[in-house]
Amino acid sequence: MRTFIFLLFIGFAISMSSCREDFEFKPSTGDLTFSKDTVYCDTVFTNISSSTYSLKVYNRSNKDIKIPTIRLARPDSKYRITVDGMTGENQNNHTFRDVELLAKDSMYIFIEVTADVASSNPTDFLYTDQILFDEGTNQQKVELVTLIQDAYFLYPKRFSDGTTETLTIEGIEEPIYGFFLDENDPVNGNEYLWKNDKPYVIYGYAAVPNNKILEIEPGSRIHFHAESGLIIGNGATLKAKGTLEDKIIFEGDRLEPGFSNVAGQWETIWLTAGSTNNEIEHVIIKNAVVGLNIDSNDGNFMPIKNTEIYNSSLIGLYAKTAKIQGENLVINNAGITSLYCGIGGSYEFKHCTFNNNWASSRQVAVWLNNYYKDIDGNTQTEALDQADFKNCIIYGSNTNELLLDPDSGAAFNTSFSKCVIKFGTTSNQLYSFIYDENNIKRSENPDFLDVSKNKLIIGDDSSAKGFGVNIGVTNDILGNPRTTIDAGAYNSVIFED
Repeated sequence: MRTFIFLLFIGFAISMSSCREDFEFKPSTGDLTFSKDTVYCDTVFTNISSSTYSLKVYNRSNKDIKIPTIRLARPDSKYRITVDGMTGENQNNHTFRDVELLAKDSMYIFIEVTADVASSNPTDFLYTDQILFDEGTNQQKVELVTLIQDAYFLYPKRFSDGTTETLTIEGIEEPIYGFFLDENDPVNGNEYLWKNDKPYVIYGYAAVPNNKILEIEPGSRIHFHAESGLIIGNGATLKAKGTLEDKIIFEGDRLEPGFSNVAGQWETIWLTAGSTNNEIEHVIIKNAVVGLNIDSNDGNFMPIKNTEIYNSSLIGLYAKTAKIQGENLVINNAGITSLYCGIGGSYEFKHCTFNNNWASSRQVAVWLNNYYKDIDGNTQTEALDQADFKNCIIYGSNTNELLLDPDSGAAFNTSFSKCVIKFGTTSNQLYSFIYDENNIKRSENPDFLDVSKNKLIIGDDSSAKGFGVNIGVTNDILGNPRTTIDAGAYNSVIFED
C-alpha cells in the first residue's frame, strides 16, 4: 500500500511538471488579431458620453502570451477603455500593463468616449485616438473614431443651495424637473427662437409661459433626454412650421442607429389647456412616450398638417376636449393607440393614415370617447361634437383597429367617409357604417411599403387606391399632386422588387 501511494505521488509530480509550461507566459510578438481594425463610435453630442463599444482581441498562437502594455495613444485622451474586466493604472483607464492572454483565447476591450467639439478636428469634427498594443517593433494598433456634434443645451438651473429649478403644473401635485425658457439667456440668447444651425438638447421639461411664442425654424432638430419634454403653457403658443424640404424633427438624444426606432426615449410635447394659436406643419415626432399631448385648447381649430408621429410607447396623438384639424397626418405604432380623441372635443381628419402594429392584443389605431373617470371614480362626460374622418386609413395588426367608446351622458358624433378601416364583424349599431361598401372598405389591405420602418406609402395594389373623393387637400404628404384621389396621406406608387 505504501508503495502504491509513493508511485501515485511520483506520477502526480511528473504530470504537474509536464504541465508547467502551460502557465509560463511568453512576451507577445506582435501577432495579435482583432475583430476590427477601426472602432467607429457613433455620433455623440459635445460632452455627452457615448454608448459602450467592444473590440475583441485574439491570441491565435499555441503559446500563452503576456502583452507588456495596452494603452491609449493620446495622454489626454477623451476615450476610456477597460481590458478584460480590468481597470487601468490611472483615473481614465489609459494604460494596462502585463496583460495575460492564453493560447487560442480571446478577450474583450470596452470603449467609451466623452469629448467636446473643441477637442475634435476643426475641419470634420472627428475625434480620434488609437489603442496601442505593446511597444517598439511589436506594436500593433486599432483606430478609434467618433463624430462630435455641437448643440444648444437647455436644462434647469442649479441654485447655490444645491437645489435645481422645477415647474409647478396645475393638476400635478409634485413639481416636475423643468425650467422656463429665457429670451435673454447668456449662453443661448433668445430661447424663444429655436434655430436650425445646430441641434437642441433638452434636459427636463422646457416650458413656454403665458403670452410667449416658441417659434421653431424649418430644419431644426430637437433632442430630448430621458424623462424630458416640451410644455406650452396657458396663453402660450407653439409655431413649429417646417417645410417639405426642411422638416422639424423631435426625437431622443441617443444618436446610435440602434436607438433610431426605440419607443419611450423621452416624454411628450404637451400643449396644455389654454395654449393658443398653435400650428404644427411638416414635423416628425419619434420615439416618445406620448408624441403630442393636446389638452383643451383655445376654442379654435388647431391645424396639424403633413406631420408624422412614430413609435410612441403609449399614445401617438393624445387629444382631450380639443379642437384639431388634421391633414396628411401619419401616426404609426403605439403601445395603446396611435390616435386618442377623448373626453369630447371636435376633430376633422382629412387624408390621414393611422396604423398600429404594436405587439399587443389590446392596441388600436384610433380610439374615440366622450368621458373620463374622476379621482372618486365618478364618470364625467364631455360632448364629442364631431369626429369626422374623410379619405383616411385606419389599420393595424389586430382584428379591430377602431374603438368607439361612448357614454350616453353626452353627445357622441362620428362620421367616416371614404375610409379604409380594419374591422371584423359586429352587431353593435355604432359600427353599422362599416358595412357600407360604397363608403368604407373594411379590412382590405392598404399595402403599406414597410410598417416596421414607418414607411406607410401605399402600393399600386392598395385597397386605398382611387377610393377617395376630392375634399380640397390637393397634394399628398410628399408634395405630390393628387390626380387619382387615394385614401390616406400618401399617393399610391408602384413598388420596385
